[in-house]
Amino acid sequence: MQTINRRQFIRKSVGAAAAFAVATGPKAATAANDKIIIGVMGLGGRGSLVTKYFAERKDVEIAYVCDPNAKRLGPIAKTIESTQGKPVKQVQDFRKMLEDKSVDAVLNATPDHWHVLGSLLACQAGKDVYVEKPMAYNIFEGRKLVEAVRKYKRVLTVGMQTRSAPYVKACRDYIQSGKLGEVRLVRVFNVMQHSMMKPGKEEPVPADLDYDMWCGPAARLPYTPSRRWLNMWEYSCGPIPGDAVHQIDLARYLMGDPPSPKTVTHTGGIEVLKDGRDTPDTQYATYEYDNFTMMFQGALWMPYMHKIANAIRESDQYPDWPWCATRVEICGTDGFMFFGRHGGGWQVFDKNHKIIGELPGRPADAIHIENFVQCIRSRQMANADVEQGHLSCVVCHMANIAWRVGNKKLAFDGKTERFTDCPDANQFLSRRQYRAPWIVPEKV
Repeated sequence: MQTINRRQFIRKSVGAAAAFAVATGPKAATAANDKIIIGVMGLGGRGSLVTKYFAERKDVEIAYVCDPNAKRLGPIAKTIESTQGKPVKQVQDFRKMLEDKSVDAVLNATPDHWHVLGSLLACQAGKDVYVEKPMAYNIFEGRKLVEAVRKYKRVLTVGMQTRSAPYVKACRDYIQSGKLGEVRLVRVFNVMQHSMMKPGKEEPVPADLDYDMWCGPAARLPYTPSRRWLNMWEYSCGPIPGDAVHQIDLARYLMGDPPSPKTVTHTGGIEVLKDGRDTPDTQYATYEYDNFTMMFQGALWMPYMHKIANAIRESDQYPDWPWCATRVEICGTDGFMFFGRHGGGWQVFDKNHKIIGELPGRPADAIHIENFVQCIRSRQMANADVEQGHLSCVVCHMANIAWRVGNKKLAFDGKTERFTDCPDANQFLSRRQYRAPWIVPEKV
């Protein structure tokens, strides 16, 4: 395996990015009566679902589906072709669709370790991007993607779709109106039960899997089918922040999208699910902002906590809040608010526990995609723009890093995006080694 360290970045900063960029420059806004041509990277569960959402639109055409696993290509291509009545190109190497100047935008639904590099290369090729959350594998990569989006004048939206929900904007307006009084404490939860990872052994790589492409910038670990990439640092931010970034992003949105917190304190680790994973199954973090404190609770071993049921998300009902696994609590001097993601709505209680405000919610996938499509045409900034996607990820990364240096309290400078009191923490701002040629460059 060929590796590269951070000291070599300057000399190799062009890396894969320049090698595979298409020198088209920013594309003109697509005419209102033209279909937007989209290529898809990553056809796992979420990728397949969002691809179907796009394919159902009359103003969108899916031209490519890309996945290193060739077995995934045929079924989703057949579904899309039956919906849009036109063939879809199937490729294992996403660079082929980046070379096609007719492609307007890329849906990046790959694992975490491919989010930034795949999106960055798309930006350099003149494509707009819809990238799934968490937007960035680490803080360095997130900032590089922000720089690329701005430099190449691209539209990028992150799959933090609840930002586009009307009930969320109404909630933010309620809080900002002062009806809760002064908000000094925000509590964010992501607590549920995950199953244990099954033990497994190394096996030969299947002939229809381009495993080298799947690994990309990460290490090419032995191929073990039972290993869940979501549980491994090499490929993931971890299953807790990978899900909780939704609620963390919403908490930031409700509080006016503040810059990064000044400090983080973390406790937890791998406490229950000792199955070979190297990411935490338990994370409790406290963040200090200028005007409020945010407390986060994440765990993967709580069978009595549940995500909001679809029947509630699609109705005017509210969750059973104490047992809601993905809630946000806003604590004000004049009122207390429960808030639910992906639907679930919000309710406000006074000092006597009387409901004094509420609004049901609905999932916002379709609205979020509509916002992205319209921003491609108008060149306006998307609801879940790259900067907010990055800053919400930074919150998650801060907790991860605090754990990795021994559950220390860390001070963070949001302007430089570095820790100021722990040199050991800064070594986790970026991947220590990238696998050539898949290098996230210093200069985008």
